[in-house]
Amino acid sequence: MADITPMIPSDRQVIDGFGEGQFCVSGQWRAGPLIVLPDRTLPWNVGTDVNALTIADFADILAAEPKVELLLLGTGPTMLFVPKALRQELRAAGVVVEFMDSRAVCRTYNVLLAEERRVGVAMLPI
Repeated sequence: MADITPMIPSDRQVIDGFGEGQFCVSGQWRAGPLIVLPDRTLPWNVGTDVNALTIADFADILAAEPKVELLLLGTGPTMLFVPKALRQELRAAGVVVEFMDSRAVCRTYNVLLAEERRVGVAMLPI
C-alpha cells in the first residue's frame, strides 16, 4: 500500500483541523480569525464582514518573507468575494488571491504547502 500523506517539513505550520469558531494549527487550537504562514500563525484582528476588509488588514501577509505568492482567503462558512477594489490592491501588491469557504482553505493549504508553494492563509472562523 502506498502512503499518500503529504511530506511537509516539521518546522512548517500545518492546519490540523477546524471546529466552530476555531482552528487547530500545528497541534494548537486557536479561536477567531487567523493568518497562517508557512513559518508562523498569527491572530487576524478583523471582524467577520468581508466587505469591511481593507488592504491594511493584510499587512502581515504582504510583509512576509519569503513573499506570499498565493493567498487563500477563507471567508467563513460560505464562499464570499471581497470588494473588487481590495482584490485589485492585493493583485497590485503581487499577491494572487483565491476565495473559498474556510473549510476548503484548511484542506487546500496543506496540499500547497507540501508542494513547497509560497502560500499564506487569512481565514475567518466557521
